[in-house]
Amino acid sequence: MKKQYIIPIFVPHLGCSNNCTFCNQKAISGEGRQVTKDDVKNTIEYYLENIKDVKDIEVAFFGGSFTAIEEKKQEELLEVAYEYIVNKKISSIRISTRPDYITKETLKRLKKYKVKTIELGVQSSNDYILERCKRGHTYEDVRNASKLIRRYGFILGHQIMVGLPDSTRLDELNTAKDIAKLKPKIVRIYPVLVIKGTELAKEYENGSYEPLTISQAIETCKELYYFFKAKNITVIRMGLQNTETISSPDSEKSEVIAGPYHEAFGQLVEDAIWYDSILEKIKAFNVKVKEVGIKVNPSNVNNIIGHKKENIIKLKEIYDVDAKIIQDKEIKSGKFEIEILKTYPDFKDEERKNNKIHI
Repeated sequence: MKKQYIIPIFVPHLGCSNNCTFCNQKAISGEGRQVTKDDVKNTIEYYLENIKDVKDIEVAFFGGSFTAIEEKKQEELLEVAYEYIVNKKISSIRISTRPDYITKETLKRLKKYKVKTIELGVQSSNDYILERCKRGHTYEDVRNASKLIRRYGFILGHQIMVGLPDSTRLDELNTAKDIAKLKPKIVRIYPVLVIKGTELAKEYENGSYEPLTISQAIETCKELYYFFKAKNITVIRMGLQNTETISSPDSEKSEVIAGPYHEAFGQLVEDAIWYDSILEKIKAFNVKVKEVGIKVNPSNVNNIIGHKKENIIKLKEIYDVDAKIIQDKEIKSGKFEIEILKTYPDFKDEERKNNKIHI
């Protein structure tokens, strides 16, 4: 049984009067019109008809800045979702918003409708970078909003970005360190993509902005993941949700011009994390390893192998290690066991014997 299922409802740019240099919410969410209460109801009903074996179901209002929406509109949308909580068809409500649109009155209203989780678009803790991207708020706003949210008993989430204009890997690690002090329970990490119709697109076209490569984005996200894990902060997503418009730049309908886009970006980061763990255990043997057996739960085989067998290929090409994958349901999901099947001296002895026989 799945632990949780999220029903996404997008409210693109609704309520947000700001125009960040990297942002085109219409493209990011794949939506172009205002959401109505009928839309909310129809979306929830559609998902409920198709969700099976899940008890914890959450409705999440993504995109835009929910608490910046006109109050009457907020309540109109929340009321629909709240009725499903009353009828015990869903468990909770989540919203995402800007840190400069959090007040005590706002939080009291959200409490009234049983909102459980509030995610703040932080992006960076560096005020210069926030101003450079025309975010329209400071990191002090993030601090104040985070404290209020926690004080009112909500689950606090933060969203940060890597690859913002003038931002370095050190800036992004410092952002992680800064927000960890505010004690969010969850974090999302979004590599910056260059989207059509944005100011960043103009900067990219005139050469004043260079996006991260996929490899750079993976390495930075991986480093941030390790940091948050050590702080007991759960990273719930890495990379934007794929939509018709957020897709490969080669796609006719894609709004993405450049940047570290990959349809399975989060999976690439996870695979890289698994690769690090495998390599660490192989090095711990402190012998020249030629072949290893990796026992893993069937649900994690793809993580071990990597996207397009990248992990297996890297082990072979970089370290000359062959890996034999052994599926074992007794191994706990998320874990693996590794054993030496053949050392390099064993391999050389075998090779010599084969050569003698061949002669």
